[in-house]
Amino acid sequence: MSAALPGDPPGGRRAAAMWGIGVAVYFVAVIFRTSLGVAGLDAADRFHVNASALSTFSILQLLVYAGMQIPVGLLVDRLGAKRVLTFGVVLFTLGQLGFAFSPSYGMALASRALLGCGDAMTFISVLRLGTRWFPARRGPLVAQLAGLVGMAGNLVSTVVISRALGSIGWTATFAGSAVAGAVVLVLLVLFLKDHPEGHEPPPAQHAGSVYVRKMIAAAWREPGTRLGLWVHFTTQFPAMFFLLLWGMPFLVEAQGLSEATAGELLTLVVLSNMVVGLVYGQIIARHHAARLPIALSTVGATAVAWAGTLAYPGEHAPMWLLVTLCTVLGACGPASMIGFDFARPANPPERQGTASGIVNMGGFVASMTTLLVVGVLLDATDDNYRAAFSCVFVLQAVGITQILRLRSRSARREREHLAPSRVEAVHVPV
Repeated sequence: MSAALPGDPPGGRRAAAMWGIGVAVYFVAVIFRTSLGVAGLDAADRFHVNASALSTFSILQLLVYAGMQIPVGLLVDRLGAKRVLTFGVVLFTLGQLGFAFSPSYGMALASRALLGCGDAMTFISVLRLGTRWFPARRGPLVAQLAGLVGMAGNLVSTVVISRALGSIGWTATFAGSAVAGAVVLVLLVLFLKDHPEGHEPPPAQHAGSVYVRKMIAAAWREPGTRLGLWVHFTTQFPAMFFLLLWGMPFLVEAQGLSEATAGELLTLVVLSNMVVGLVYGQIIARHHAARLPIALSTVGATAVAWAGTLAYPGEHAPMWLLVTLCTVLGACGPASMIGFDFARPANPPERQGTASGIVNMGGFVASMTTLLVVGVLLDATDDNYRAAFSCVFVLQAVGITQILRLRSRSARREREHLAPSRVEAVHVPV
């Protein structure tokens, strides 16, 4: 794992600077994506909607995001990260501005859809920048660091956006945050390079429907790609739906906490995510075999934490249990990054964007499903959060079943790919 492979990029300070610009774009995208999570109650009042209609904001945003993942992966493979990131910044900034000035529920929905489209173009592009600028052995740590910076964006939402809503109001908060999109757009256009000199990718083939289908089919045939998708599916959504929309209402309405205390618990999820991300990245970079045990352990710990909270016999769960739940939920984001570590070695460089797009669909499809089901169940059960949140266990069971089904085939194929790469990595002079 520590030996450099043939053709590895050099890394270094310039690589960190280029990757840092891409990560700054992702940071802003996450702020915009998660800003609704702390504004859910304000949005319900502003647009006069119930739980199901409120959840539609995030569902539509994630539906667009998930649906764009494979097209975005193909675009990144063909056009490069810089162009795709540029499109993404323009779209998600316009979406945030539109949301700020939306006078109606319908226009607000359209704005969130536009935001989701732009957001969809960021993370896959950042992953591609990492593979183009850093040696392959740094892949797991670079991916975890990208996720960590994204969670820092979530932290801005839970701390800054929530306070701004209370002090300066809806329009000023969302319109003011859109300035960050303009800032990263300037950095992106002026300074970002897709790859270091001397490491240009091979010329892209002419895109057509046959070529696109072949790329998608080839990536999907790899068990590592499908295993990565199901790891992402199973690990990401328990924290995503909580942070994106339903955490604040659950803590305030079901647990009787003040909005300030609930905000602190949401912040704890983000801080836990950042710490765990560093730990997971270091462990996996050194011990590749730890990927699946870490992912499955995170799923198990999350299920236990949710079960303890929802099954607690009192009207409200005690604070120590809520703190435990939020701390454990912080591990979900880093665990979802492990999905990309299964897809990366299974696919050649020219298919990395497509494979990453397939993997990235997993968690967002699960999150979108959970957001929808929770909203419907809350309306059907008169806001019974225990019944509504129990759907978490169903999706976890589906995901674990698929992970266990694919793990052996993925490990066998990875060994087959690893053997020739080791031969290439050892050059014997003659």
